[in-house]
Amino acid sequence: MSHEQHVKRECIALELLRTMPLLEALPDRLLAGLVPIAAVEHAEANRVLFKEGAICDRLFFVSDGIVALDMYVPRRDPTRILTVGAGDVLAWSALLSDQRMTCTATVMEDATLVSIAAQPLRQLCEADHEIGFAFMQCMSFALSRRLLATRLQLLDLFSESQPV
Repeated sequence: MSHEQHVKRECIALELLRTMPLLEALPDRLLAGLVPIAAVEHAEANRVLFKEGAICDRLFFVSDGIVALDMYVPRRDPTRILTVGAGDVLAWSALLSDQRMTCTATVMEDATLVSIAAQPLRQLCEADHEIGFAFMQCMSFALSRRLLATRLQLLDLFSESQPV
């Protein structure tokens, strides 16, 4: 990759990270610190980003597109637990050393993603506690939103299966 291509790739990654609502409170120096460990990926529909049980080595921010999250449920087909789209985060287990994925992520509509390598991300957060704290605050907010969305989806699922 030429120097010009490398600079262009970094500029695209930085712009996409800046558009993520979850990251809007982060200082520019954190976003700039993420760029060298970030990659922009274009994923076509039906691509599996990661599988349940696999080691989590990347965190994903969805710039556009739709990604489905499915879990294995014994004696049933894989069960869709959530779909995520623009502005959402995937594979947050990457923040925890050597954690396994708790679901399988499949692209439903062509997507643009910013992936960040897990180990360098954890090292960045450990090396600079100000950056680490700010980033973890953003991730805590994302996780609370994900928990709420999952709860609402479960309530909807139970309402369909319970007699009135």
